[in-house]
Amino acid sequence: MRAILTILSGVLFGLGVTISGMVNPMKVLNFMDINGQFDPTLLFVMGAGLATTLAGYRLVLRRKTPFFAERFHMPSLTVIDARLVGGAALFGLGWGLSGFCPGPAVASLVFGTSQSVIFVAAMALGMVAARFVARRPA
Repeated sequence: MRAILTILSGVLFGLGVTISGMVNPMKVLNFMDINGQFDPTLLFVMGAGLATTLAGYRLVLRRKTPFFAERFHMPSLTVIDARLVGGAALFGLGWGLSGFCPGPAVASLVFGTSQSVIFVAAMALGMVAARFVARRPA
């Protein structure tokens, strides 16, 4: 049952980002182009995501335990450090330059565009490199 719900969640996410147009990098790039082809629809997508998340957390956290685990696994780190700021900056830079966010990029693989394939391959290589760097002794 857990695997089925996981797959359904992924399909629902993929449909959402596809219907909203977030699998199209130009949608994101035009949002950032305030002096040109500005497209404010990304604000509505972000707002809907935020509203869904807030409602979802309020609903889920009313339970004593999750459906498929013994306890909730909440973030424990509260410090804003160089690793967090650097990761956020790298994420934003990649999103701004390519127009792809990781989730919509993976969902866009369905369309088979070379842009999607290159981005996801580069993202996977970056993830492997990050793990390699994190394991190196200081």
